[in-house]
Amino acid sequence: MSPVRPPANLPALILAAGRGERMRPLTDTCPKPLLPVRGKPLIVWHLEALARDGVRDVVINTAYLEDQFEPALGDGSRWGLRIRYSHEGHDHGGALETAGGIATALPLLRQADNAEHGAFWVLAGDVFVPGFQFTADAAQAFLHEPAQAHDLAHLWLVPNPEHVPTGDFALNVQGRILRKDQATAGTPTFTYATIGLYRTGMVEGVAPGHKAALRPCLDRAIDSGRLSGQVWRGAWTDVGTPQRLAALNSPA
Repeated sequence: MSPVRPPANLPALILAAGRGERMRPLTDTCPKPLLPVRGKPLIVWHLEALARDGVRDVVINTAYLEDQFEPALGDGSRWGLRIRYSHEGHDHGGALETAGGIATALPLLRQADNAEHGAFWVLAGDVFVPGFQFTADAAQAFLHEPAQAHDLAHLWLVPNPEHVPTGDFALNVQGRILRKDQATAGTPTFTYATIGLYRTGMVEGVAPGHKAALRPCLDRAIDSGRLSGQVWRGAWTDVGTPQRLAALNSPA
């Protein structure tokens, strides 16, 4: 009897192109995803978790101070990963926002293992979420479970932090993401954790190399009933200010 193969995971795109204005002066000389958190660059926490959970191909999009990423992270081999870089600064003159960054990175994602599925993880390089698991089971459910097989994305949401008191989206009991103004009374709202499973169709119509925000794409997915989600209740920090970074690095 042949051994049972573990389920295959999907490639990942880490968004790391932003300027990090609110983090100045720390980001005047260092990209936010490379700032140290508990002894290692913030983005390395993601790389270690992805490698642990069976992801093998990672694309990182860069723009601001992008020449620092490859010397710091290399080709990913130290974690058992293959890292490719989507250099928005060098190739397109600057950061392309989230949807533009995804659309521009698609050719690199298509070079990855399991690219034939047209799906991939997307995560922001500036959040700290040490307990999150990028599991192959979640990826396979997104690909094949009837409830998700036609979705353009499946997002993880978090309870609303102080800096997003009313949240980004509503989430109903069926696990469907709604606009807040579409939700019935009593439907809870949550904040996007900037972690999700996406299909290439999410950025259909977005021209590679051009700036484009993600929110209109998400709203179109909501309007077509093709956006699902679930709540992550573990540790999560949007490392958006020096104060939040200092809190993460302070002794317990």
